Amino acid sequence: MAPLKFCANISWLFTELPDFSQRIHAAASAGFRCVEAAWLYDSELQELQSAREAAGVEVVLINTPPGDVMAGDLGLGAVPGREAEFRQGLDMAIKYAKALDCKRIHLMAGRVPVGSHRTAVAKEMEAIFVQNLTYAADILSKEGITGLIEPINTRITDPRYFLDSPHQAAVILEKLGKPNIKLQMDIFHWQIMDGNLTQNIHKYFPIIGHVQIAQVPCRNEPNSAGELNYSYLFNILENIDYQGYIGCEYKPLGSTMESLGWIKDYWTCSK
Repeated sequence: MAPLKFCANISWLFTELPDFSQRIHAAASAGFRCVEAAWLYDSELQELQSAREAAGVEVVLINTPPGDVMAGDLGLGAVPGREAEFRQGLDMAIKYAKALDCKRIHLMAGRVPVGSHRTAVAKEMEAIFVQNLTYAADILSKEGITGLIEPINTRITDPRYFLDSPHQAAVILEKLGKPNIKLQMDIFHWQIMDGNLTQNIHKYFPIIGHVQIAQVPCRNEPNSAGELNYSYLFNILENIDYQGYIGCEYKPLGSTMESLGWIKDYWTCSK
């Protein structure tokens, strides 16, 4: 079995350093060969390119822009009336992805509009999401980029996020029918919304394109106190021959370096 491939999420890790270019170097120094990030759009693209090349790391995932954060946006993929802005954001994401040789973009669904009931707008938002994903799939296929959709839990993290379970995401992907749009499995969110991780990992493995990890419920490093046994979960992913990346998207209890004992142990045992 090949060892699992981990990447540092530099929106969550190495935040002791103010800018992403510094975090890229720090991740490489800590032993990571690849990084991911939510939004890099406030950083100079040329500076990011230089840092990536100098550090010798791969950028494996970025998100589409969130929209107007001050107005409460968290992605626009399923939001009614925001289709033009979604396309503009997608263009920006592709620009950054191509410059950084990044082959995955998380296409953020967004939140149920304020004042709307989730059940009342579910069909409309799903239809808009499928429409926007269809548009994105065709453009991304020309660039050799995989699109990802990620369920985010509505019990702790974001009560209004539209896409909140792997089951909902799987239905949308089936309706979409585009092989270059896949499911992003954030184990933290899946555990909170549904549990049953062993069965869900096996069930949805054929459509999983990326994995992210954190302990539940406090979203700290995988070996911190919490509900999940990550040695067991990593063993599942190894046994099903998961070949993709695993993003370390967690909030260190102390410094980032202090939080990396678990992965250094994994790397040592995998040699």
